[in-house]
Amino acid sequence: MMTSSILGFAAIAAYLVGWIFHQKQLRADKQSSSFPLQSAAAIPIVLHGFAVTGLLFTGNGLDLSLLKILALLGLAINTLVWISGLRKPLHSLYLFLFPLSAITLLAALLSPSSKPALVMSTEIQAHVLISILAYSLLAIAALQALLAGYQNWQLKHKHQNLLMRTFPPVQTMEALLFELIWAGQILLTLSLLSGFLFYDDFFAQKLAHKVVFSLVAWLVYATLLWGRHYRGWRGNKAIRWTWAGFSAMLVGYLGSKFVVEFLLS
Repeated sequence: MMTSSILGFAAIAAYLVGWIFHQKQLRADKQSSSFPLQSAAAIPIVLHGFAVTGLLFTGNGLDLSLLKILALLGLAINTLVWISGLRKPLHSLYLFLFPLSAITLLAALLSPSSKPALVMSTEIQAHVLISILAYSLLAIAALQALLAGYQNWQLKHKHQNLLMRTFPPVQTMEALLFELIWAGQILLTLSLLSGFLFYDDFFAQKLAHKVVFSLVAWLVYATLLWGRHYRGWRGNKAIRWTWAGFSAMLVGYLGSKFVVEFLLS
């Protein structure tokens, strides 16, 4: 636990340094290459990974309390953005992800576990991992939708600030958004299927609310992808549908965990 705390606080410091570094890059308008920022981002992400591993895997089992899961989600999102950033100009997302990751990791380090550690089978751990990856991809898609909406608004009003100059073209932003949604939808499908397969009774494990909201989110994203393919949905309509699906996931998972672990307890 002590090692996890040291690594965690080191990751928080590295996130803040990386965020300041990115701010300076923006002010200096040095956006020709994302390599320096990608290199700087790798350090806190690796430290974050070691810290979260120590927080989740305890001597009594797997700790899936809300704040630990938020820290894990932050790690997964940052890792996916870092990998995708090797091919696409996604480093603008770090302006939002770095401070959020620092906050969630700090909360996980300072707060006691709000849920007993669980001993899980390999199949259930695989289900949990797939679910977290699905949430992470769709969370990135929701953030990407916000940035695309902001970019559209700026272009309509003929504004172009420093942040706007870090964005790729509108078509690239929208293409990336739907790539993320497709990948997230595939993983969400696998998550639901693995849950039905590996749990004895998916609705008898105090998971009914999560399953229902996950199914609602799946239907929303499926409708959005259908509308994109057959009706050419884009712009604000795509953004609204993206956030409708993600809101269902937030209510079903994080909302229910907050109520059970903090309000009801």
